[in-house]
Amino acid sequence: MGKNILVIGGGGREHSISLGLKKSAKVNEIHIAPGNAGTLNVGKNHEIDILDNEQVINLVNEFSIDLVIIGPEAPLVNGLSDRLSLEKVLCFGPFSSGAKLEGSKQYAKEIMKKLNIPTANSTVITNSSDIEKILDEYGPNWVIKRDVLAGGKGVTVTSERHLAVNSILEGLNLDGFVLVEEFLEGEEASMLVIMDESGYVCLPASQDHKRLTDGDKGPNTGGMGAYAPAPIISKSVTNKILERIVQPMHMWLSSCEDKYRGCLYVGLMIDKSGDPSVVEYNVRFGDPETQVTIPLISSDLYDLFSYTAEGRIKDLDVTFYEKHALTVVLASEGYPKKPVINRRISGLKDDSENIVVHHAGTKIDDNGNLVSNGGRVLSVTGISDSLSESARISYELINNITLEGSHFRKDIGFRTL
Repeated sequence: MGKNILVIGGGGREHSISLGLKKSAKVNEIHIAPGNAGTLNVGKNHEIDILDNEQVINLVNEFSIDLVIIGPEAPLVNGLSDRLSLEKVLCFGPFSSGAKLEGSKQYAKEIMKKLNIPTANSTVITNSSDIEKILDEYGPNWVIKRDVLAGGKGVTVTSERHLAVNSILEGLNLDGFVLVEEFLEGEEASMLVIMDESGYVCLPASQDHKRLTDGDKGPNTGGMGAYAPAPIISKSVTNKILERIVQPMHMWLSSCEDKYRGCLYVGLMIDKSGDPSVVEYNVRFGDPETQVTIPLISSDLYDLFSYTAEGRIKDLDVTFYEKHALTVVLASEGYPKKPVINRRISGLKDDSENIVVHHAGTKIDDNGNLVSNGGRVLSVTGISDSLSESARISYELINNITLEGSHFRKDIGFRTL
C-alpha cells in the first residue's frame, strides 16, 4: 500500500517537491496545505492555517498521513515538527530548537562563532546612539539584517550611509535591535544539505538571483531565478565547504537533544581565492533553488524524505542526473513591496521532460480562470544537457506567458553564461 504524504506550503518549492513525489511508486496520495493552482494537478489542496498546529494535526488524522514534509520556515519556527513528534507522525523538517538557526540571525552567528565556522563579523545595535560609531567601523558598504523571519527580504545591502541609517532605525523601531555585518566580497552560491544525525547528502550547488532587476540591481526579493549546478562550487571549493562549514554544523546539530532531520540551506560567499564563508543558514529548502535541484535528483524522492525523517539517511545511496537546470521567476506588478493580484494568466504549456512550470502565487478564481495570487507567481524551469540550452528553454516559454504588469529578469545565469 502506498504512502500518504502531506506537503506544508503553497509556493514553487512545494509544487516542485510534490511533482517529485508524484513520480514515486511508493506514494499513494499527496495532500498540500494550502497549495496553489499548480498543486491541484498533483494532489489535493487544503485551505488551512499552517501556523495553527492543531489544524495540521486534524488534517493528518483525517487523511491517515504517513509523512509530513514542511516547506516554509514559519511553521518550523512555530514548532510544527515538535507537535507532530508528540503524535508520533513522521516529519521532514527540524524541531523549533533547530529552526532557531534561521529564526534568529544573532543566534546563528553565536553558534558559528562557537564552532569556528567562517562568517562575516557582526555587531548587534540596540541603541540609536551607537549607529554612527558602528557604521564608521563597518563601512563603506553595509549589510543590515533584521533578526526576524522576513521571507528573504529582511536584509539591506547599501553603500549609501543615509539608507543604512534608515534601515537600522526601522529595524530598531520594529524589533528593538538590528544586526550590522561586514560586507563580504565575492560570489554568492548556496548548497542544500539533507541531513539527520546519521549523516548528510549535499544536493547540487546552485546560484540564486536575489535582486529584483537585471545586473543585480534593485531591492532584495525572495529570489528571481536560479540555476544548478553552479560552476563556482568546484570540487576543491566543495571540499572546503564540507570541511569548514557543513561537517562542524552537522556534528553540533547531531549532538543536540532534538535531532535535526530536514534540509539545511547554506548560503555562501565564495571569495576570489575560493574560500567560502556563511552568509546565512536557512532550515528548509530554498525557493527558487528547490526548483533547480529537485529535478536533478534521480533517486526516489520519497526515500530521500522518509529516510531522513527516520534518522537513517546514511543507508540511502542518492544519485543525480548529469544535467543542468535553470529557472526564471515571473513576478507580479508591484513585487516585492505591494504585489497586484487577481490578474489572469495565459500562455502556459504542459510540462515535459525538459520544461516544468512551477506555480507559486497562483489560484483558480470563481470563474475557473488561472489568476495571480502573490508576488512571485511562476518559476519556469528548463532542464537539459547544458546551462545555455536550459536558459533558452526557460526564456522561450516565459516570453509567451501573459500576465498584465508582470516582470522577470532577463539575465538569470549571467555569471556563467
